[in-house]
Amino acid sequence: MGLKPYLGLRGNSLLRAAVFLVVCPTFTCYGYNMSVAGGLLTLPTFNNQFPRMDTIHTTGALQHENSTIQGTVIALYTVGGIFGALSCVYLGDLLGRKKVIFWTNLINIIGALLMATSFDFAQFIVARLILGVGIGGYVATVPVWQSEISPAHKRGSNVVTDGIFVGLGVTIALWIDLGFYFVKENSVSWRFPLAFPILMSAIAMASILVLPESPRWLIKVGRIEEAREVMSALQELELDSQSITDSIQQIQTTLSVCGNTSWTAMFTNGEQRLFHRAYLAATGQFFQQMCGVNLITYYATSIFQQYLGLDAVKSRILAASMGLMQPFGGYLAYYTIDRLGRRPLMLWSAGAMCICMAILAGTTSPGAADSTAALVVAVIALFCFQFIFTTGYSGLTFLYAAEMAPLQVRAAVSAVSTATVWVFNFLLAEVTPIGFSTIGNKYYIVFAVVNAAIVPSVYFFFPETKGRTLEEIDEIFAQSKSIFDPPRVARRMQLQSNRPDSENSGSKSEYVHEEVKA
Repeated sequence: MGLKPYLGLRGNSLLRAAVFLVVCPTFTCYGYNMSVAGGLLTLPTFNNQFPRMDTIHTTGALQHENSTIQGTVIALYTVGGIFGALSCVYLGDLLGRKKVIFWTNLINIIGALLMATSFDFAQFIVARLILGVGIGGYVATVPVWQSEISPAHKRGSNVVTDGIFVGLGVTIALWIDLGFYFVKENSVSWRFPLAFPILMSAIAMASILVLPESPRWLIKVGRIEEAREVMSALQELELDSQSITDSIQQIQTTLSVCGNTSWTAMFTNGEQRLFHRAYLAATGQFFQQMCGVNLITYYATSIFQQYLGLDAVKSRILAASMGLMQPFGGYLAYYTIDRLGRRPLMLWSAGAMCICMAILAGTTSPGAADSTAALVVAVIALFCFQFIFTTGYSGLTFLYAAEMAPLQVRAAVSAVSTATVWVFNFLLAEVTPIGFSTIGNKYYIVFAVVNAAIVPSVYFFFPETKGRTLEEIDEIFAQSKSIFDPPRVARRMQLQSNRPDSENSGSKSEYVHEEVKA
């Protein structure tokens, strides 16, 4: 292609290129597609084209039936996401990280193109499924690729940027929806918003071709010299550096200790506690969805217009403004995750989201329906929720899932945990219109309870991983004998590494191996 390897970049410049040329467009596209359809559901031209999803101009039994169809069609995107993510259980290690990212973005482009050119209801449904397959595949793969090319002390801040870009995508979608709301009597008002993410996927496809493959995957498949070249570029070291040689040997040792490299190994425990780790990865992603964010993200415009009684323009302005809270929350996570750690952000965010949901339940109750003060408080609670969610759960759980999985099953565990995101994403997209129409404000109470339950779950079962190499995280579980041990073992290892007489990070693994032998 005439280009220097990796665009002639090395070290931090190469990492930044990976973030802005691949991570940014893919996760912005992910966030965009999560919210763009919700803002189109109330457009007259959209409802004229697809009257079976019209809940604005219908009443009674027909409205109830249409709300069910609407929820199902919108949620079919997440069904595609489930299949796309699960395909990476096998393809993630067969093809490698780069090829999966390339092909899933191509599938995403096909789905977006079909959806934007839909004149028939059946085509729209098929397009939603194809779109989901593409996005599900790269959402399962990009965080793994990121975590495997990032140094330990920057892995948290690098991968948590996923949440910033998801929030950016949500915001862009809502502002575009607002702008095209004023395009009356023309189907471009919903066709252009659905076609716009094609640009983002095209950028990611072109960029991934000239960026490095995961060095850990290269080592796993025996391409040692290529892995050495990638490590040299990422760490700005000479090819024959002893540091690179030591890193390669450590990764090879980890693979040899783990033994079985088949994806089926994640359903066994053994000394590496693979099933335990896969369970924690999937549970973190379960928390990300069941905290209730997507009942707000998918239906932000509908919540303001139908359930808070605001007019169409104000509803769209508030929904788009609310989306801006996600990038700001992501920036807070970016600057704190490698300082405070993963556990504090997850614990405090879950507690704060519980409070927000409880406030929403109270301020949207029938008794508060005519109160301007209650309406203002409800809007503030929605804004706060979006900010807090991105700080503790948007990008963080993708990072944590990649950290929990050992190299030999990392692609498979990430795929299953990401499929968990899509399963519960589907559940919420499906039941939210029905939930609001049947139990009204009490629907928020469900998520207040779930967020309250997340706090003790994280405290007792989720170990801290900040500052640890991916191989050192393996050792946390090698020393654990029960589901309660990892947080305690991680604290003990952290205390050991902080002792004045401790060696540098190169000695941490030696200490851990001695613990295992003991």
